[in-house]
Amino acid sequence: MSSENDMRKEPKLWTGNFVLIILINFLVFVSHMMVLSTFPFYIRSRGGSVAGAGFAAVLFSLVAVICRPFIGWMLNNGRRKVILLIGIAGMALMPLGYMFVPAFSLIFFARMIHGAALACSNTTSSTIATDIIPRERFAEGMGMFGVSTALATACAPALGIWVMNRLGFEALFLFATGSMILVFFLLQFLKLPAISVKKTAFHFKGLIDRDALPASAVMLVFLFTFGALENFMALFASERNLPGGGIFFTIMAGMLFVTRATVGKVADQKGEGIFVYTCNASMFAAFMLMAFVPDTITFLIAAVLAGYGFGGLEPALQSMAVHIAPLQRRGSANSTFLCAYDIGIGLGGGMAGFLIAGVGFKWMFAILSLANILSVSLYLLWGRNHPSSFSYVNKK
Repeated sequence: MSSENDMRKEPKLWTGNFVLIILINFLVFVSHMMVLSTFPFYIRSRGGSVAGAGFAAVLFSLVAVICRPFIGWMLNNGRRKVILLIGIAGMALMPLGYMFVPAFSLIFFARMIHGAALACSNTTSSTIATDIIPRERFAEGMGMFGVSTALATACAPALGIWVMNRLGFEALFLFATGSMILVFFLLQFLKLPAISVKKTAFHFKGLIDRDALPASAVMLVFLFTFGALENFMALFASERNLPGGGIFFTIMAGMLFVTRATVGKVADQKGEGIFVYTCNASMFAAFMLMAFVPDTITFLIAAVLAGYGFGGLEPALQSMAVHIAPLQRRGSANSTFLCAYDIGIGLGGGMAGFLIAGVGFKWMFAILSLANILSVSLYLLWGRNHPSSFSYVNKK
């Protein structure tokens, strides 16, 4: 018998469609994160406050959360590309809307529409990725797909801040729209896998995937910290004369890439628990440094710690949330996890804005660091022994 017959060949992961959906997801988050990280500055430029910026973050996430379960149901019924096109169209138009809104109050309305567009876009791209990735390499594939989100989340704020400072808000919003136009071009080459799904009638009870709830809850609480970073790190660096929000996010991007490139295989083999513990500890340490010893060295160390914290935890928990979902539930499983993502980012940004206005940056960081302790506690009490857990499956 030849050695070829003795070897078990792994199914192919890196197909043309997988590369395309990664690029599409990357560009969606580049557009989103460029605007998100600079929005407090935009609100101030229009006469608003830090608390107002926090309120905008809450509204954005609230609308996304409301939309996602319904989007998940439509995806369960096989409507992938149409929903993606609707989302991309909305994300292309809304940055232009910020340029031309005549009244300050309309900014918040435009931000709500933008939240719905993001919900359509990245719920669908994540679901398409789960259709493409082989089951045998699922956590690895979702980890690599997550690299696109992570790199955009880390690099786009730095790019957005640079464009805002050098060229102004109009150029920033045009850039965000331009990245969506590029997505329209890439969509012409994306071939969705043939899937056969049993169409289901609409029921409110079916909008949430229960098996995705443990991972989603653990991620939601963790993201209180990351929501604060994404919305207010640039402002914190500016007010404290630190190297700059762009530098923080650039360093974080490097750590994110290193972490995301390896997290999938480790999660497949060892389970997600190692990332729940170490990533929460890493983010907790980053917040302690920024709260109590904010200088240039600790600022840069915190960027590395935050990069590992978010970079390791998000793909491990998204894989946990989705990997046991059958074909007809993948849309709901993804929407459940991404609802938690939106709630965490939105509440984190909202709480951070109000805490900064009330007690300052120092105590904002100190108070929100408690979310890391709660995240680990939720995992210990609920997640690690749930059937969706890779750690649970490996023990069995």
